[in-house]
Amino acid sequence: MDEIRIFSPATIANVSCGFDVLGLCLDSVGDEMVVTKSAEKGIRIKQIIGAGLPLAAEKNVAGVAALALTEALDPEYGFEITIYKNIKAGSGIGSSAASAAGAVFAINHLLGSPLSNKELVPFAMQGEKLASGSAHADNVAPALLGGFTLIRSYEPLDIIKIDAPNELYATVIHPQIELKTMDARSVLRENITLKKATIQCGNIAGLISGLYTNDYDLIGRSLHDELVEPVRYILIPKFKEIKAAAMKAGALGGGISGSGPSVFALSRGVETAQKAAQAMAAVLEGTGIPFELHVSPINPTGIKIL
Repeated sequence: MDEIRIFSPATIANVSCGFDVLGLCLDSVGDEMVVTKSAEKGIRIKQIIGAGLPLAAEKNVAGVAALALTEALDPEYGFEITIYKNIKAGSGIGSSAASAAGAVFAINHLLGSPLSNKELVPFAMQGEKLASGSAHADNVAPALLGGFTLIRSYEPLDIIKIDAPNELYATVIHPQIELKTMDARSVLRENITLKKATIQCGNIAGLISGLYTNDYDLIGRSLHDELVEPVRYILIPKFKEIKAAAMKAGALGGGISGSGPSVFALSRGVETAQKAAQAMAAVLEGTGIPFELHVSPINPTGIKIL
């Protein structure tokens, strides 16, 4: 195979209580990428359609991730990458992760898949490091593996994939203001109280338990962020009203998607997810803020070959 076309999905990181360690994979929105072998060694970004991002490989998240992978595997040829960017940068649903994860997935496949998708995560993380200053895995891991992913440890990297309950759906509303991950991280506090840490531990344990046991009520009760949401929500227009509207429409719970400004809700069943979408949209209608709306099942497999 000399060329591959893939769908690299959007993701929701943190999922309220799991800052930097928990993420989930969406199915209805993502980038498309075409990667082609070339006789000349190295990585070249040929074209990016839909976004004004750098073409220089060392300044592009897909390029940086691809360079890290090819440095490790040392193939005898190079690769050219075209990106059809459907996830807006700074949207909070894993735009940089989709590009970085997609690049390493495609190159690995063209090389005969010498590495597993889980082994590709550290290379994709290098793209995230360029984007946000932090080599976090809570977006690239679900993009590569699908479902929910829990990063139990970063040193050493230890990732657990968790299958989502069949009726679990995500609703995401993206107010179209740009909120850079670096800026959203700058408002976070370095120190927290023991009380807050205890509450957060209980919620992430409850969420994981709810996923394994298909306990939707437990999932909903556990979607509470004690640490990050209380200091970040002020960066997102109408955040409290959007979240309250989703809950009133029947959603299990919700919060900030990644570093924002997107807001997510999880629901049992597509009908409730669509009702939550309508309610969330109603809050922003009339504010003058343009927005995008997505309703999606949880993608069980991650990146797909088209």
